Amino acid sequence: MPLGDVLPEIAVLVTAVIGLLLASFAPMRRQWLGAPLALIGLALAGVLCAMQWSGQPRLTFSGTWALDGASIAARLIILAATAIAVLLAPEWFRHERRHGEYYSMLLLSALGAMAMAGAADTLQLVMGVLLSSVTGYTLAAWHRDWALSVEAGMKYFLIGAFANTLLMLGVALLFGLLGRTGYQDMAVALTHAAASPLLLLALALVVIGVAFELGAVPVHTWLPDVAEGAPAPAAAFLTVVPKIGAALALARLLHVFPTDAIGWRPLLAAIAVATMTLGNLAALWQTDLRRLLGWSSVSQAGYALMAVTVIGASGQAMPALLFFLAGYAAANLTAFAVVVQLRGRTELADYSGLAHHRPLLAAGLTLSLLSLVGIPPLAGFVGKLTLFLATIDAGYAWLAVVAILNTVVSLFYYLRAIAPIYFHERKAAPQLLGNWAGSGVIAGVVAVLVLGLLAQALLGHWEPMALPW
Repeated sequence: MPLGDVLPEIAVLVTAVIGLLLASFAPMRRQWLGAPLALIGLALAGVLCAMQWSGQPRLTFSGTWALDGASIAARLIILAATAIAVLLAPEWFRHERRHGEYYSMLLLSALGAMAMAGAADTLQLVMGVLLSSVTGYTLAAWHRDWALSVEAGMKYFLIGAFANTLLMLGVALLFGLLGRTGYQDMAVALTHAAASPLLLLALALVVIGVAFELGAVPVHTWLPDVAEGAPAPAAAFLTVVPKIGAALALARLLHVFPTDAIGWRPLLAAIAVATMTLGNLAALWQTDLRRLLGWSSVSQAGYALMAVTVIGASGQAMPALLFFLAGYAAANLTAFAVVVQLRGRTELADYSGLAHHRPLLAAGLTLSLLSLVGIPPLAGFVGKLTLFLATIDAGYAWLAVVAILNTVVSLFYYLRAIAPIYFHERKAAPQLLGNWAGSGVIAGVVAVLVLGLLAQALLGHWEPMALPW
């Protein structure tokens, strides 16, 4: 058991435990100390993770844990996104009696996403999904005295219970059919296994189970409710971080299955089309910014599934997936950070004339929404462009065309959110939450700009990302 291979995860876990002890004994006025503690733990984990970058792709812990460029990059993105989510919390929860526990729950949920990103065994995958799910239910329903938050938590829980059940059934079927749980051993077994409807069913069940964390069809309905009803800092986290781990976990698992024996690519392509189309069409009618961002998050999951669909068929698929996820995380967190800084203002009408009173916040929100559309030179543009190129390179040009059409549709509802900021009559200047949330906005905006402007250099580092089998 080479513990050095999981030092980043150990750092996150130990920080979560220390944070929980701090929250248990510290008075209410000291609960905010959980935030700097969480940031220190995340920074330490990030350094330990970056130190693994120079190693060769390999499997460790008896083949259950993958250490390769893809898992390291995904874990770094998860840690950075969690750090921004931490910045949004202290002032939002300042009147919560024991809000220090929130940071521990946030770190444990991030740990679940990291476990998904590094999973090279179906049982490891299940543990990561369950850890992310159980902590996510708590984060979504954190405001126990607010009906909308409780409703969001319940929907998240009920859909998650269904999806997790399907996941475990699929894993059990795969084990029964192949006699293996490790991906490397499964890949060997699949070379001798005959194609069967039962094998496709097992894989489909696992895909649906992981798609829940991704927020993809048909287990997507929790996402708009959580985006609207969860505490805004928790909504920022839950609409981003689980997706990163789930997308990489799905790509890693499907890479094991040969497409000539099991035709899973058409299934993934159909899910991608349904997810991005439904998300964009549903967002067209939203008048609540947080719910709009929730449906937008559904559509973004569809774009991510494009790269998963062509994993193994295009050498650009994995770098495209990771860069897209990084750009999406930066933009979505920035949008939610502006909502938090404006004390939870959520109706589109509340943003009328914002540019006249809070021009920097208006610019930050505008940049984030334009990045989600894919406007150059922002991070979202490069993310979507690399996705389209990888999809075309793999022979799925029709899927790229569908995605481009969906991107055009999405422009309408993002502009509906941006237009009142600049062109509607001025309202009274909104009050701001505080410096912590303001730091979250700045961090998000910087990430959106830096990822877009330095895309070529970053993609050059992410290019050689071979999975360790």
